[in-house]
Amino acid sequence: MKARLQAWIEFLGDLFWLRPALIVLGCLGLAQLGVWLETAHIASYDASSPNQNWGYSGGAEGARALLSAVASSTIGVAGTTFSITIAALTLASGQMGPRLLRNFTRDARNQVVLGIFLGTFAYALMVLRTVRTVQESPFVPHLAITGAIALALLSLATLVWFVHHIAVSINVETVVDAVHRDLCAAVEARTCETAGMTLPARLPTGGGVRIEGSGYLQAVDEDGLADWAHAHGATVALRVRPGDYVPRGFPVAFLSAGIEDVEVALNRALTFGRRPAALQDLEYSIRQLVEIAVRALSPGINDPFTAGSVVDHLGGALCRVAWRHLPSGTVVRDGRVVLVVPVTDYDGLCDAMFHMIRQNAAGSVHVLARMLDVLTRVAEVERLTDRTAELARHADLVLAAARRDVADPHDLADLEARHVRFTVTRMGGDPA
Repeated sequence: MKARLQAWIEFLGDLFWLRPALIVLGCLGLAQLGVWLETAHIASYDASSPNQNWGYSGGAEGARALLSAVASSTIGVAGTTFSITIAALTLASGQMGPRLLRNFTRDARNQVVLGIFLGTFAYALMVLRTVRTVQESPFVPHLAITGAIALALLSLATLVWFVHHIAVSINVETVVDAVHRDLCAAVEARTCETAGMTLPARLPTGGGVRIEGSGYLQAVDEDGLADWAHAHGATVALRVRPGDYVPRGFPVAFLSAGIEDVEVALNRALTFGRRPAALQDLEYSIRQLVEIAVRALSPGINDPFTAGSVVDHLGGALCRVAWRHLPSGTVVRDGRVVLVVPVTDYDGLCDAMFHMIRQNAAGSVHVLARMLDVLTRVAEVERLTDRTAELARHADLVLAAARRDVADPHDLADLEARHVRFTVTRMGGDPA
């Protein structure tokens, strides 16, 4: 249940309209409150008092003109600003990939800006309907109109800040850094300080269970499913992990014993969606970074500096992993393994990080050299020999790609020297 709730909260973050709608409702309530306070004489504004000359002090005609100007200007600015924003994001998606647009739509700051513009518009309309002239039993809510002025000034400041924010946020280095922070947060959340229990020698291989759900697996309620398996004295071995696409009818798990309500338990524990989610998928942010690098290496863009920056950030994430342990995927109850979940191992992380970049960087000496330098730095901080062996495998693949595609002998000699430096570092020598 907790995993499904987290997945639901993750889904709500993708709704671009949710925060603006809440802000608009708040502004509507604020407008009603301001008018009610003055109508009930709980709080009033005396325009003739010298001590209350800080707010609106005009008549009904001026109030209507002011509120009409605030409403029309804010809705016009909101439409124009976000039309320009969509055009800018369209251009950015062509360079960095359409899946990166999710990061912009999930940005709470963009949603709050739209909410402020639309909320100011709604506030002005709600107050405007209460203004009455002398022929209509005069009423001018000075307090609420003063609030409209304050919201208009806030919208003006928001517009200036928003232009700056968009100009900065579509910069490729800003996007790479933001995705890298998400990756580092995922490393901290999805890795452990101590090594977990190793997988049992024998896992269930029969009794494949098919469920009704299909799509991308977004979350697994490991605790709930483990408690269910422990209560029934069974061991559940899942065959899919968060981030995998599960077609309908695919057997998602094997059981050590036949149990009648296993489909219900699995449907309750597994949360599917129309697209992958970063909630429990350690490789989600890696794929986003790799997509930026691959697009930067395409002939249409040809930006090896961006690809090199992505490689640097991926190396930084691996250096964080060097001091932690990846989960083993086993859940134990009372000393017995009751649940086995497929997890990402170190080999899988390195493959996800480097394979596609190396394959698309063939002939790009800058990117290949940066990959060898990053692998050397990671090998210098890595403590486990099996992990450094995996790094050596990728360094050898980079060198093989260079020997195949780099024609200039001087460039090739430089890459071979970097590979020698990696080998010396891996063996515990001085990288200098």
